[in-house]
Amino acid sequence: MRLLHTSDWHLGRSFHRVSLLDAQRAFLDHLVATVEERAVDAVLVSGDIYDRAVPSLAAVEMFDRTLSRLADLGVPTVMISGNHDSARRLGVGAKLLGRAGIHLRTDPRECGTPVLLEPADGGGPVAVYGVPYLEPSLVRETLGAERGGHTAVLRAATDRIRADLAGRPAGTRSVVLAHAFVTGAEVCDSERDITVGGVASVPASVFEGIDYVALGHLHNCQTLSERIRYSGTPIAYSFSEAGHPKSMWLVDLGPAGEPAAERLLCPVPRPLARLRGRLAELLEDPALEQHADSWVEATLTDAARPHDPMARLAARFPHTVSLVLAPDREEDGDARSYAVRLSGRTDRQIAEDFVGHVRPGQQAAPEEREMLGQALEAVRVAEAEPDASAAPGTARTPADGRRPSRNGARAVAR
Repeated sequence: MRLLHTSDWHLGRSFHRVSLLDAQRAFLDHLVATVEERAVDAVLVSGDIYDRAVPSLAAVEMFDRTLSRLADLGVPTVMISGNHDSARRLGVGAKLLGRAGIHLRTDPRECGTPVLLEPADGGGPVAVYGVPYLEPSLVRETLGAERGGHTAVLRAATDRIRADLAGRPAGTRSVVLAHAFVTGAEVCDSERDITVGGVASVPASVFEGIDYVALGHLHNCQTLSERIRYSGTPIAYSFSEAGHPKSMWLVDLGPAGEPAAERLLCPVPRPLARLRGRLAELLEDPALEQHADSWVEATLTDAARPHDPMARLAARFPHTVSLVLAPDREEDGDARSYAVRLSGRTDRQIAEDFVGHVRPGQQAAPEEREMLGQALEAVRVAEAEPDASAAPGTARTPADGRRPSRNGARAVAR
């Protein structure tokens, strides 16, 4: 039995406000082509089909087109909802789609009801169970979990699966789709946190007795064991995924349930590059020419913010989408408290020092110092004038937010 394991399509997602619809469409074309070329018996999609609970029309149309193409090929597809999906919306029409070989598993109550696949390899039937993303506070009672938390509810779901398997004929092979953070896996910046409701990670032992576990949620392709794998996203969704080859797993499930997996790389819409250095270095270094067509995240280490850095970077790297300012500064080693360092300095001196702090190497210019002085003087004048809007005899709160004392003098914290 040959299975194609993929997950986390996040249809409709953008990359730093750049649409990825064309890249996602190219991936789905690649997926359908792979199903045909590699004689895949079933497709497994382990959650986060969409990027949001209410997806865009373009994302829904892309999803619909892909399901139709897979149904036309006569290849069964099993899909679960992830933490980005709306389980109820995704599950609409599930029974009807099931007649076409598209099996949506979005209801936790159906965890123990498998999709049964009859293989042509001489082995026993393959029972494919779908465990959608389980929010502990919402499904604990439904699954009869003894306590809250991700581990408890997922174990309750897999207990149902093991109970169902125990009643099936000997030789039945088992596959579980799940959307969760399993202990030992590595995370990326582009994954939504699922810690609400308890500790996020669950031990791999909850899947004991299952022949192959097709995981979703984490965006990096990973092998936790020969029988437990993450496929990761088919496209990079953050710069933290730079250097992560995107792929799917082609899994041959042997007659006794032993999995043999081959990693299939996905097309790369545009490579990612994380560049770091002074602006002049990034603009002049000939070795960086290889990134001219990449999506670029540039971290500038100039001591002072350069003039119009984004436009200057875009002239050389047209697909620069992220700019980070991280100036290289020498620590002054001054361990005194902030209050002590300000002691004895005027408001104007403090304001001028602040300009120099956030703009190293470029202190406040004479005209800027003059403007700061004018602004501070305007505040003092405003504080001294009576508030025309206040009722007679009402104390007025100064512009700096500090209450006057009973004798009218400003109370200053020492």
